[in-house]
Amino acid sequence: MISVPTVPAVTSEPILAGTYTRRPIPPKLYRIGEVVSYANVSRQTIHNYTTMGLLQESSWSAGGHRLYDESVFQRLDRIAEQKEQKKTLQEIRNNLSQLDSIVG
Repeated sequence: MISVPTVPAVTSEPILAGTYTRRPIPPKLYRIGEVVSYANVSRQTIHNYTTMGLLQESSWSAGGHRLYDESVFQRLDRIAEQKEQKKTLQEIRNNLSQLDSIVG
């Protein structure tokens, strides 16, 4: 079992009221299992989203594990919100790319 240190949490308020809630997220780099635990999505979903370019790992561990920073949770919320709006994965990818070009 992974122990999570007690630190000030990033918001735990769900973007989609009533759809799901997640535990408070401490700032750090997260392995895929930890992302799954906090975001209430499957390991395969995280892998698929990464492969499709919807998510991007921040770095890799010495053991070859993908590591994600805390922004992955906000991105997963955006993806979930757009899926609820019945957007296709291609439309979601385009929307996220536009957002990335504005922010980045």
